[in-house]
Amino acid sequence: MTFLFNSDARRGAIFADAFARDLPEVPFSMDPEAVNPDAVRYLLTWTVPENLPRYRNLEIIFSMGAGVDQFQGAAIPESIKIVRLIEDGLSRMMQEYVTLAVLALHRNLPRYLAQQKRAVWHMIDQTPAGERRVGVLGLGALGQAVLERLQPFGFLRAGWSRSPRLLDGVTCHSGAGGLDCLLAATDILICLLPLTAETRGILSADLFRKLPQGAALVHVGRGPQLDHAALIDALDSGHLSGAMVDVTDPEPLPPGHAFWSHPGILLTPHVASMTQPQLAAPAITANIRRHQAGLDPLGLVDRRRGY
Repeated sequence: MTFLFNSDARRGAIFADAFARDLPEVPFSMDPEAVNPDAVRYLLTWTVPENLPRYRNLEIIFSMGAGVDQFQGAAIPESIKIVRLIEDGLSRMMQEYVTLAVLALHRNLPRYLAQQKRAVWHMIDQTPAGERRVGVLGLGALGQAVLERLQPFGFLRAGWSRSPRLLDGVTCHSGAGGLDCLLAATDILICLLPLTAETRGILSADLFRKLPQGAALVHVGRGPQLDHAALIDALDSGHLSGAMVDVTDPEPLPPGHAFWSHPGILLTPHVASMTQPQLAAPAITANIRRHQAGLDPLGLVDRRRGY
């Protein structure tokens, strides 16, 4: 029963220490050529290796990150469980980033930065936090964590998910009709949806039109969910007042892309939440313990939904 680590050696050293400490009975390897492929039961990776069929007894593929859309289209047998990474460090980093983004858009930072470049000293009217409506697309672990962190600021909080949810202090919507209700009552929209066939391209011209005049966007979901041209048009027309974008398609953006220089966009290079090996390794070993005890791993992906 071997655990195969398919990532960089720096992270691997931290994982190796965690396995030696917490799961010594499971051999740990970073070298696929040095292990018997029939002994490999667990694989940690970001992408599916081309030689996956050689691991005939593989039971679980662990994603190196919170998402698993990078596995879409890969020929992974149904007998292999796919598990996304769930650990507190990812949630805390996402809470930090989204709080930064919401406050930046709430306090008109893109407009002030644009004014600074033109040497303009002009105060912009400020909406009180208690009148600012923040809506989250996606009410999974990260969406709930973000809404919890935003609570002390006094924003009016709402969220949308495919299936109904109940969250204290949050107006929850679900289904197609619920999405329109959320959009109509949202000043700052946060996208934290997983990438599926249904969410690909969801941040479109049609969706932006359903937001109130002057609304803003925080995009920390997945790159292919955002229509770049539609966002530029919504900003240039004044319908949207600003956006903070952390994920794009492609990544990195090519030189000359409009996002690099648009005054209404704050752009970051997919850094909202990053895997920290010192926190991820204990989460993985604990999940293997769950699997060995006959329990489903935390973060088990539903193949039908894609997350």
